Amino acid sequence: MTPGFRVQKILVVATRQIGDVLLTTPLIRAAREQWPEADIDVIGLAGTLGMLKGNPDIHALISSERGKGIRGTWAVLQSVWKRYDLVLVTQPSDRAHLIGWAASRHYRSGIIPEHNSSNWWKKRILDHVVVSEGDEGAVHVVEEKLALLAPWHLPTLTNTRVQAPPSEPLPRALDTVITPNAIVVHAPSMWPYKQWPLAHFRQLLQQLLQAGHQVVLTGSASPSDQQCIQQLRDIGASPQLVDTSGQLNFNQLVGLFQRARLYIGPDTSVTHLAAASGVRVLALFGPTNPVRWGPWPSTPNVHQSYVQRAQQQSVHNITLLQGSMPCVPCSKAGCENHTLSRSDCLTQMSPDRVFQMVDELL
Repeated sequence: MTPGFRVQKILVVATRQIGDVLLTTPLIRAAREQWPEADIDVIGLAGTLGMLKGNPDIHALISSERGKGIRGTWAVLQSVWKRYDLVLVTQPSDRAHLIGWAASRHYRSGIIPEHNSSNWWKKRILDHVVVSEGDEGAVHVVEEKLALLAPWHLPTLTNTRVQAPPSEPLPRALDTVITPNAIVVHAPSMWPYKQWPLAHFRQLLQQLLQAGHQVVLTGSASPSDQQCIQQLRDIGASPQLVDTSGQLNFNQLVGLFQRARLYIGPDTSVTHLAAASGVRVLALFGPTNPVRWGPWPSTPNVHQSYVQRAQQQSVHNITLLQGSMPCVPCSKAGCENHTLSRSDCLTQMSPDRVFQMVDELL
């Protein structure tokens, strides 16, 4: 970047899933510290930007519709055309880099995969390239995104935090029944290969209720989440078992986490949100590499705090459990390597083991 050049408008391209959007917040905070007077906008997929609602570092959120094809992509490119001094492309897809190229009138910094046939043109349009090692790599995605600022400012990792959205009050009907000692359980996973078996969740809920804990179920209003939670609702009744699924936005979820005693959940975006909120988290990981995707704790992290494989490991407010199989973590989409695959390492993780861990944490 030319010495003395003034950065007035920055665009962060975060067109991936909800958890990925949340994990851009350390990058956004670092950019705010480097250019305190700049307007920072974020473009993301429709339905994912709620994770950034109320973030004080962000000037505007730009929603991009999914699945609109070439015509939809062209409309997005036109809407951001040459409006920004600096564009930070936080993920390696072709569409994200096209948006970055269209939006920037001066400088572009972006992430590309280690090996990809489209890398040649991405390198040509980028002023700074960050090469991602992928899910088997040794760099956490938060650190990878922060490397986008290396030419101008490299944040101190020990001061880096994922910024949860500001909390909002719970609906009155829920606020009156949920106690400060509640255990929040998030059962649904977006992908079957990350799903801890529902039969295991049923047994764990029964054990928690029999031990006298209040359990609060979370999930979205999506058909898949509701189908999952429907198989757990009959285990107990309110106020011992409270179902909040489909009733809370991300800000209200933060409010719920901040009053709870413990959160239990799989490798999913809501687990990342719980970790950022400060609640004690018990994360159930299967084939995913925690060095790459482990929940970022609410207190300043230490570089490379997670290891690839340990049946139990703790980082600040996070305790992470993995299976004991020698293939863990395989960094694949389950045993059959597709999104609908099973993951034997998750099936092997027994409810008794998780309940014992809950007992130790509490």
